[in-house]
Amino acid sequence: MNIGIDIDGCITDIASFIADYGIKFCYENNIKYNLKENEYDEAKALGISDELAEKFWNEYLGFYATKYKTRDFAKEVIDKLKEKNKIYIITARNEEGLPKELYGYMQEMVIKWLEDNEIKYDKLIFSKGSKLPYCLENNIDIMIEDSPRNLLDISNKIPVLCFDNPYNKEIEGKNIRRVYSWYDILDKIKN
Repeated sequence: MNIGIDIDGCITDIASFIADYGIKFCYENNIKYNLKENEYDEAKALGISDELAEKFWNEYLGFYATKYKTRDFAKEVIDKLKEKNKIYIITARNEEGLPKELYGYMQEMVIKWLEDNEIKYDKLIFSKGSKLPYCLENNIDIMIEDSPRNLLDISNKIPVLCFDNPYNKEIEGKNIRRVYSWYDILDKIKN
């Protein structure tokens, strides 16, 4: 089986990162915030402008992309899945909107972060826009995803395991099955 896996929100807990580091950023810069966990976009999640969200990422993207930890058991379960399946990491981490000093390095940062965290995969795909064409092109049998838009889009053609996050609680569909941890993913794929 070909398994597609998203990074942000699945291998990492981006909702916690936005809450923890976003609020720290606001506090240190004397910015009023209003955390809304049900929002996917970081500016809306923090209740700040797009310009301030860009400043937040300018300050923290390097750390997030190179040092931020994986979710518990992500490596362990991906190793188990890779024993009998092909693993395709499909990420929207691309060069768009990067701080100037990081432009041109996102792919290198992702590859190094995956190596540093010992995440094994068969193919790494950097997507732009909808991930559905990438899934179809690579014959993905099941996708592990968290983005509300991607969940709805991909599930039109391919089964999706929705990694539970505050911002995707309302997402449902006939091809969408909610998962709560990496061992829940393993259990659902095996059964």
